[in-house]
Amino acid sequence: MKNKIVIIDYGSGNVKSLGNMIEALNYSYILSNKKEDILSADKLIFPGQGHFEQAIFNLKKSGLIDTIKQAIENKTDFLGICLGLQILFEKSEEAPNTEGLGIIKGEVKKFQKGKIPQIGWNKIKTTKNNSYLSDDYFYFVNSYYVAPVDENIISSTTNYEIEFCSSIQKDNLIAVQFHPEKSAQAGIEFFKKWLGQVKP
Repeated sequence: MKNKIVIIDYGSGNVKSLGNMIEALNYSYILSNKKEDILSADKLIFPGQGHFEQAIFNLKKSGLIDTIKQAIENKTDFLGICLGLQILFEKSEEAPNTEGLGIIKGEVKKFQKGKIPQIGWNKIKTTKNNSYLSDDYFYFVNSYYVAPVDENIISSTTNYEIEFCSSIQKDNLIAVQFHPEKSAQAGIEFFKKWLGQVKP
């Protein structure tokens, strides 16, 4: 399959809207937890929804942690969405006793002000370290946000009582706190660029 797109099946996360977005752009995808599918993917997506601890537990149970790390090291294009961003980090206040994947140095912190979780549309402000996103409104559902040690990997920030990192980009890896698959035209434009339908 040309441009093989694999959505990682880790036993959680609603992939229906994500699948609909991909198919609306005339691409096909497979939902899989098989090592061979993940390692042969051209584009790999970790969809986000659920609890940090449960996600890590499910990944360990499926034996996928090393597989995901290997795919990223192999320069497979990787997209993490919401929880798929957070699990890349070393630790999270949501699950203090659970180690994250540690692919990105830093931690996941809980909002201390405002209505928690943040639910709804919010604007992102892109940085110079950005290839795929526009300064536009995207749809968020999050109680936590990431705090990377290396601020140079931040590709956008958003204000919700505080200015927080809403996406990161590093080499073949991009991960976003918002849900581009639920973000109407802004999300469509992002996926067109990331999937290679239009030039970033």
